[in-house]
Amino acid sequence: MGRWVLGMRMFEIRRFVVAKVTRAAGVALVLAALPAWSEPAPTPRLARVKDVASIEGIRENQLVGYGLVVGLRGTGDSQQTVFPAQTLLSVLERMGITVPQTGTLSAMNMQVKNMAGVFVVATLPPFSQPGSRIDVTVSSAGDARSLEGGILLMTPLYGPDGQIYAQAQGSLVLGGYMVAAAGNAQQMNHPTTGRIPNGALVERTVPFDLKDMRTIVIVLNNADFHTAEQMAAAINRTLGSASARAVDSRRVAVAAAPGQDVAALLDRVEGTQVEVYPRARVVVDERTGTVVIGGTVRLQPVSILHGGLSVNVISQVEVSQPNGFSSGATQVVRQTTVQSDDKPVNRIDLKEGATVEDLVQELQRIGAGARDVISILQAMKEAGALEADLEVL
Repeated sequence: MGRWVLGMRMFEIRRFVVAKVTRAAGVALVLAALPAWSEPAPTPRLARVKDVASIEGIRENQLVGYGLVVGLRGTGDSQQTVFPAQTLLSVLERMGITVPQTGTLSAMNMQVKNMAGVFVVATLPPFSQPGSRIDVTVSSAGDARSLEGGILLMTPLYGPDGQIYAQAQGSLVLGGYMVAAAGNAQQMNHPTTGRIPNGALVERTVPFDLKDMRTIVIVLNNADFHTAEQMAAAINRTLGSASARAVDSRRVAVAAAPGQDVAALLDRVEGTQVEVYPRARVVVDERTGTVVIGGTVRLQPVSILHGGLSVNVISQVEVSQPNGFSSGATQVVRQTTVQSDDKPVNRIDLKEGATVEDLVQELQRIGAGARDVISILQAMKEAGALEADLEVL
């Protein structure tokens, strides 16, 4: 911090940055003093390659299908949802049952409340073979109130190429319920979504042969040049050769020798421990007021002034009624009251070497709410006092 001499007195010069002022339920005013100070480099953590990266080409595949859930207790789709009834007619026709198209018992007058049209999704793991089972998730596509007690009829699951890769069928397991009687209802979680453990049978495999892999490409989950170089060096030490090299900040290429067992090579590569330097990151969800701060986040010395100014406008509707046998008319009168509350300003001083834990404790001490914390973190980022990536969801 520079010091200037004026006459016989010393004046300390600091740069103060006004980051954000919010007039709502809480006011956050951040004044950041930015003297430079140093902190030891963050300690790397050891992680296996399989925990921080994936192998290019070895991936999961998404499956989706449309089916019918039956056996509900009057909580299925209403008559206004036409596609479940159309699906039922198609299923009945395939089973040799014909429903009349006209008359009192026609398909147009059919009311079936114990079924629901649903979408079924699943994830096909790599190297899945025909006959293996996978979990599926079932979600209502219409206006069904609950899928409790339902059974999914045989539903084909399609891949992005339009081919059938699995068939799903079975009883649903729900994590919630919905009970309604006499106009009253009680609901917990989401009763219109359920799962079927091992509910799909794989019918087709995704062709992929490890023998054709002459170069293994490792893809980092988080791009970082230093981590890529460290990973390449660690793999070379494990293999005892210079077969690995960093292609860019996200990819590391490992050359397989002719005739080498690729599965055994992948086993050694994925088990290699690498020094990982995670990026400092603060994740903020403004919809729920959730703030997650990583342990590698560093703070600069900062002063935070936090206060609150709340203004409430209350409107009440009153009825003006004249006395009996008197002239006048009954009128509705609106009474408006304005209330204001200006809280004193609280101050937080974070000195050199302050940690995220210190920041959280100080914010809790002054009674800052989740929304105030989000505003303060955004202001600290703008002021340069928060050395981290601020991600707002």
